[in-house]
Amino acid sequence: MHQLDNKLPDSGADDILLVPAADIYDDNGVLRGSFLAHIGAAIADRDTLALERDVASLHQSEIGHLLEALLPDQRRALVELMGAAFDFTALTEVDDAIRMDIVDHLPNEQIAQAVQDLDSDDAVYILEDLDAEDRDEILAQLPFTERIRLRRALDYPEETAGRRMQTEFVAVPPFWTVGQTIDYMREDQNLPESFSQIFVIDPTFRLLGAIDLDRILRTKRVVKIEDIMHETRHAVPATMDQEEAAQIFEQYDLLSAAVVDENERLVGVLTIDDVVDVIQEEAEEDLMRLGGVGDEELSDSVLVASRSRIPWLLVNLVMAFVAASVIGLFDATIQQIVALAILMPIVAGMGGNAGSQTMTVTVRALATKDIDIYNAGRIIRREMGVGLLNGMIFATLIGLVAGSWFADPELGGIIAVSMAINLFVAALAGILVPLTLDRFGADPAVASAVFVTTITDVVGFFTFLGLATWWFGFL
Repeated sequence: MHQLDNKLPDSGADDILLVPAADIYDDNGVLRGSFLAHIGAAIADRDTLALERDVASLHQSEIGHLLEALLPDQRRALVELMGAAFDFTALTEVDDAIRMDIVDHLPNEQIAQAVQDLDSDDAVYILEDLDAEDRDEILAQLPFTERIRLRRALDYPEETAGRRMQTEFVAVPPFWTVGQTIDYMREDQNLPESFSQIFVIDPTFRLLGAIDLDRILRTKRVVKIEDIMHETRHAVPATMDQEEAAQIFEQYDLLSAAVVDENERLVGVLTIDDVVDVIQEEAEEDLMRLGGVGDEELSDSVLVASRSRIPWLLVNLVMAFVAASVIGLFDATIQQIVALAILMPIVAGMGGNAGSQTMTVTVRALATKDIDIYNAGRIIRREMGVGLLNGMIFATLIGLVAGSWFADPELGGIIAVSMAINLFVAALAGILVPLTLDRFGADPAVASAVFVTTITDVVGFFTFLGLATWWFGFL
């Protein structure tokens, strides 16, 4: 990583504004307009000296925020002007669309030079979305050892531990002493910059165990590694889904974990900083899918954003016609009692909201593996109880309000019964629909909302209009 100090140069540029990294954000955590204006002016003037001084010293996440705040032409010019002083790790902190826009405008030779200074997991993150031809050309320009490590990570499927792992790690044989291990860590220049565990391997790289650094520091130099190592009970298969790996970290409070191939050979290490990114990405993905917007990002164009939303809007349209057809069955009743047309959206809307609450809790529980075959029955009963209790409470409220509003106690009673039934059904649908979809291999985060909304609309309209038709004897 290239880091330049934050001192003023001796080249007569003292009149250029220097914005310390600690002062680039306002009290709300937003980049200051004065800082953005300063960087924009430096880009327009092609002032590489000011850019290297005020940007290269920032943390990678701060550079990422800066890139997202700049206009597309400014982003590309910033990277071009800074050259080797630009920290490419910052590209792991921005949206995919922004990263690809920047990388697509860079020559492969510059990218190849830049990824050599990155940790392998960051290099893979940048390379994985490139066209195969460009990726191969970049890899061909890397040293042999580094090229092999990156190819091995890129060969694993997306969203697996193998794609997320860092291929730089510290591994020693079991017959070494603590003294030999310490000397090795001091003298070898190719070890990772930071690590918390040392792994123990046999001559075939099969994982035997691990030692925490604090144990090394507390043990005499003459003690053998095999006498103080512990079994790595939480080694992560390289093909394991990254979300499952993150759950292992969460369950066992890990800082790092060995990543092994199908032959139990050590191929990399997964660290907590990568796992935090995975947890955030998976949470965002679930939230976006619940809204039916797929993998959309804020930096996407109007066309891309529109295309990602259209499929589920079409499904919603079809389901809306299904709900509307239920209303059509009772058009005679609605013509006789106009109040029904005013009140029926309340029943359907409350049911939809109640169903969404239960569905959100269920989808998140499925994603975190908090719901399984052993506790599913108990949770279903709990949600049924919640739906029944809330139904009774809001049925009473809406019954009193509607009865007073239209001076018709009978109408108040009808909407009260309909509300109670629909809130109970909404709670039941909110948990059973995601569980059913998950059981059949569908993603409950994507499809649940459409089905739950349709069920609550149909049940709400049918019970309210059906009860009114029966009670007032129109059909």
